[in-house]
Amino acid sequence: MLRAVGSWGLAVSVINVVVGAGIFVLPAALASSLGSYAPLAFLACAVAVGAVALCLAEGGSRVPTSGGIYGYVSEAFGPLVGYVAGTLLWVGDILACGGIVAALAAVGASVVPSSLAAATRTVLIVGVPSAIALINIGGVARGTRLIGLATVLKLLPLLVFVLAGAAVLLAGHTLHPTAGAHAAGAVLPAGAAPHSAAPHRIGRGLILGIFAFMGMETSLAASGEVRDPARTIPRALGAAMLSVTVLYVAIQLVAQTLLGASLATSSVPLADAMARIHPALRALMLAGAAVSMFGWLGTDILGTPRMLFAFARDGLMPRVLGRVHARTHVPHVAILTYAAVAIVLALSGTFAELAVLSSLATAALYITGCAAAWWLRHRHIAQTGAPLNFRGLGIAALVAIGCMLATIALASRAEIVGLAVLVLGSGAIWAAMRLSRPRSPAAQ
Repeated sequence: MLRAVGSWGLAVSVINVVVGAGIFVLPAALASSLGSYAPLAFLACAVAVGAVALCLAEGGSRVPTSGGIYGYVSEAFGPLVGYVAGTLLWVGDILACGGIVAALAAVGASVVPSSLAAATRTVLIVGVPSAIALINIGGVARGTRLIGLATVLKLLPLLVFVLAGAAVLLAGHTLHPTAGAHAAGAVLPAGAAPHSAAPHRIGRGLILGIFAFMGMETSLAASGEVRDPARTIPRALGAAMLSVTVLYVAIQLVAQTLLGASLATSSVPLADAMARIHPALRALMLAGAAVSMFGWLGTDILGTPRMLFAFARDGLMPRVLGRVHARTHVPHVAILTYAAVAIVLALSGTFAELAVLSSLATAALYITGCAAAWWLRHRHIAQTGAPLNFRGLGIAALVAIGCMLATIALASRAEIVGLAVLVLGSGAIWAAMRLSRPRSPAAQ
């Protein structure tokens, strides 16, 4: 593979994937869970996911397959663990997709009269994924053009939010009687218990913080095409994670300072915060949130159905999901199926609920990916060129796996049981499919 990706290109790619749609609604969920300590959650989560990123970079540089983390987990631990990892990947993605669809519908419902809010939410939940699926069925070129346009537009509103909010705060203007509340526990919903009495709420906040940083595995899947990976990957990851962390902390500080206690109950926190400055800025935030969510959904509905297609092609899912469109040559059945499941999830859940479930599935995926990277290094496997050979890989793997296990432990008992059922169930499905396959004469 041609090593043509430099530090700047890889860093921008990671930022583009990580800074998705969730940040437009996460400040409220974090405020509800952690109060005024929410910015610290971003710092802790940056360390945890940064360690994961180093491990995934090592694995991607050793097995530069188009399957990304699924490919090198399979290489390290065999097809059974690879299948489980692939299942965790697409399940985590589809849960996140349903959550983002629900969040986008909430944004749309916030701009119409209350009597039309429920109908607007339903129309958007059904209509947006369906439209994106149809665009992608029209050809991969159309899908990528849609993503490119949304990517250009999505970061501008976030920068405006930080700069406008910082300018007002530095000028010392008081926009709301509660806007200056900084005391611990000031940003809590009505009736909420103090932080010391709500460990479950703290756990939910940290899981949501982890969700905000997930996604870099998509960019690092191309580690085998990075120029001078031993230097480029650490530099790009450091720059990207530092930039994202600073941006997230700044957004959280501005939002909770401008909105005060009302932040925890806002469905569109960035838009409501900018409304304290000027109504036009609220409209800009709503438009930016819609564009960012739409762009994220475009990326997800373009990419993740290919995992279903690959599974079906390899006989690991129903063969119908492996069909391609006769004219556009895209996996249209997989795309439509994926969009339909996302619609059902969005109709039945909220952003925060689905984001937590997605985080748990992805945390389990990261554990397998970090362990696989260390094992590939231990076995000196490098399929294409010189690998990353990060000296601190062992420490990074321990930190990453420990943090991801802690993330899972912070979930509720029912959610942990559900994750265990997913892992064990996918393994059982693989074993059943393996046993049901007819053996060749040579194998017999």
